[in-house]
Amino acid sequence: MTPSTTSPVVMGVIALELAAGNLPQRAALAAAEASELAGKLGRDLATHAPQVRDLDLVFAAAHFDPAEALRPGWPLHQRLRELHQRAPGRGDGARVIAFGADDAGDVPLPLQADAGLGGGLLRVLPFVLAGDHHTVDVVAERLETVLLETGMAQADTALLAQTAFGAQIEHARYMTLHDLAAMTAMQYEHGGLGALWPVIETALMAPAEEQWLDTLPEPLLRYAEGEVHIALFEPMAWRARYAPREATDERLERAYQHFQARQQQIAAVLEAHGIPVTFAHCPANADPRTAMA
Repeated sequence: MTPSTTSPVVMGVIALELAAGNLPQRAALAAAEASELAGKLGRDLATHAPQVRDLDLVFAAAHFDPAEALRPGWPLHQRLRELHQRAPGRGDGARVIAFGADDAGDVPLPLQADAGLGGGLLRVLPFVLAGDHHTVDVVAERLETVLLETGMAQADTALLAQTAFGAQIEHARYMTLHDLAAMTAMQYEHGGLGALWPVIETALMAPAEEQWLDTLPEPLLRYAEGEVHIALFEPMAWRARYAPREATDERLERAYQHFQARQQQIAAVLEAHGIPVTFAHCPANADPRTAMA
C-alpha cells in the first residue's frame, strides 16, 4: 500500500545558530553535499534512537526561517512528504533521500525560502522520518524526550554544514517541531510577544478552534477559521479602551502611534507564520468582540 501524506511521520529540523553578521552564502546544497549531510544527520539521530535506521530519512538541504517551519499544516514538511512519495526505491529498505539545489545551482520552488525572512540568526533545515507506524511512534517518543536537552549535532556534521553553506555556525542541533515551537514560544516571551503565542499555537495545533488576544494594552484580535482579525478601532473607541487617562493631545498622539506600531508588529509576526491577517472595523459605542465575531 502506498503511504499517504497524512500517515504518521517524525518531523524535525537541524537548527543552525549563526554568528552575528554572518549569513549563509548558499541557499541550498548541491546533490553530493546534500546526500553527505543527510547521511550524517541519520547517523546522529540513530545515536538517540537506533530505530531511525529502519525508517526513510527525507531531508531538505536548504535553510529557512523558523517561522516558515511553524506554519499551519506544516507546509515545509508536507513538501518533503510529497517528494518522498515520488522518490524511487520504495520497498528496497530504509532510504536516505536528500533534496537541494538543481544541477544549475538553482533552488527548486518547493525548497525556496521566503526572501523577506532571510536575516535571522537561526536557520532551520527540515527533515522527516517515515516508515511503519510502530517504528515511527517509537522514534517520535524517544526524540521528543531527548533532543531538546541532548540534540547537539556531532562536530563533523556541524563542520560540514558550515563549510557547505558558507556560514559561521555557533551551534548546530536537532529538534522536533514541538521542540522548535517550545523554543520559539520562549523567545517570543523574552521579546515581549508572549501574549501572541497562544494564538499562533492554536493555529498550528488546533486550527479548527478559536482563540482571542484580549489583554490590555495589547491590540484586540481573534483567530478563527484559519485567519486572524485585528480590531481597527475608531479614534474615540480606541481612546475609551486604551487611553482613558491620557489628558493631552501630545500624549494621546504618542500612545496611538505606539499602538499602531504594535498592531503592525503583531500582523507581521502572524504573517511570517503563514496566518492571514485582516483588520476588522470596530465603531465607537459598540462591543468590539461582537463586531469581530
